[in-house]
Amino acid sequence: MPAIVSVGTASLPYKVKQEDVRGYTKQLFEHSFPHIDRLLNIFENGEIESRYFVQPLEWYQEKHRFSEKNDLYIKSAVHYSCEAIQRCLQNTTLLVRPISYDEIEAIFYISTTGLATPSIEARIMNMLPFSPHTKRIPIWGLGCAGGAAGLARAYEYCLAFPNAKVLVIATEFCSLTFQPHDDSKSNLIGTSLFADGVACLCVAGDAALDECIRPRIVATQSVLMPDSEDVMGWDIRDDGLFVVFSKDIPSLICSWLKPNVESFLQQYNLAMSDIAHFIAHPGGKKVIAAYQDAFGIDEQKTKASFQVLRMFGNMSSATVYVVLEQFMKASIQSGEYGLMVALGPGFSAELILLRWE
Repeated sequence: MPAIVSVGTASLPYKVKQEDVRGYTKQLFEHSFPHIDRLLNIFENGEIESRYFVQPLEWYQEKHRFSEKNDLYIKSAVHYSCEAIQRCLQNTTLLVRPISYDEIEAIFYISTTGLATPSIEARIMNMLPFSPHTKRIPIWGLGCAGGAAGLARAYEYCLAFPNAKVLVIATEFCSLTFQPHDDSKSNLIGTSLFADGVACLCVAGDAALDECIRPRIVATQSVLMPDSEDVMGWDIRDDGLFVVFSKDIPSLICSWLKPNVESFLQQYNLAMSDIAHFIAHPGGKKVIAAYQDAFGIDEQKTKASFQVLRMFGNMSSATVYVVLEQFMKASIQSGEYGLMVALGPGFSAELILLRWE
């Protein structure tokens, strides 16, 4: 079974308190919503304390062309992805020795918040000394599920090539998609929730592993809900990306996700009671609560996800890697199971069964 051997995250420049974002949001939208103070309760109710952005808060008050925002996306994606890669390959806490760039056979680049051709991993290869023969696999459009999906594709690569080491980079600048003149409730909710984040994983095949206890990937599964495009995604217009975000997502966790998770685990003679570590993408406070209700788990199982949400907000695809990092730093016994879960546009779910050994 391939394993996750290291993780690295980038440090973004602007930390903002949730109360400050609330104040800016009130200034921007108080003339569009007649009961703005009541609606702004979502900032407190979500229990996010801080988030990180790639630009200072005042920058988002002004209108910027899609091309300007996308140029900034490309510049930032290259810079902070390089930082996350370097921290992943040189992680002294998780690695016995640093991993050299020429050991990496493939780079999976995951994002949904900007566009680039050549894609970002090609630009990264011009900045860092990877082999020119490194395979490039950019994956766009999976939103919050992209991190788990990218890990699943890396697992499949390492199954086929057990001597391989590959990188999966999740890079999201949700703040650059902010629309200051979009007075929809979806935009208001997104403004209270989403943030920027960049994280990188290294996955290795069986023949490339050392003897350390690591999370090995037992199995993966993708699930698509038919005819559910309006649950989550982007509405792409002349001014850029406009968020689509349904209030039904928590209820779908109980009615749709739960049976899919149960059937996935049953294939391996497991139930949720056998899962010691629940590595969930924290889509929001209500999403985390829905996980608890649907799977009959207590707050301790979702503690890591909630801590990441509180400290960083929802960084789309990168968030689940930051949650995973908490587990990789912990002392976990060999033989214990973990389950990674992330939801995204489609409407879809990505499930990854892990076992530490």
